[in-house]
Amino acid sequence: MIDHLELKTSDLPASVRFYAEVLKPLGYSQKVDGPAKGFGNGTSLDLFILEGEPSANVHFAFSAPSRAVVDEIYRLGGEQGHKLDQAPALAPHIHPNYYAGYLRDPDGRLVEFVCHGSD
Repeated sequence: MIDHLELKTSDLPASVRFYAEVLKPLGYSQKVDGPAKGFGNGTSLDLFILEGEPSANVHFAFSAPSRAVVDEIYRLGGEQGHKLDQAPALAPHIHPNYYAGYLRDPDGRLVEFVCHGSD
């Protein structure tokens, strides 16, 4: 179980903007504005972004409540000019209802949005 995730970035303003935009459909917003920028959804505070040398070979996934939300995040990411990686689609090789879309954050990390449900 992950309690929180801390990511270092070479461009703090760009990363804060990216996560603020793509996490909004999940109910997340920036809750902490110090040296580390913290994001949460009102019940948790579990993503922190801070200036530093990024590690680009990281892949992590955010759980979405529906396939429509995965689609919305991917669409919003494209509209906001963020780098799209893989369009939302089923991945039956993982399991029959695995539906995910992928973007790249400003440091090139693979950020997945996944729904495990059938709708």
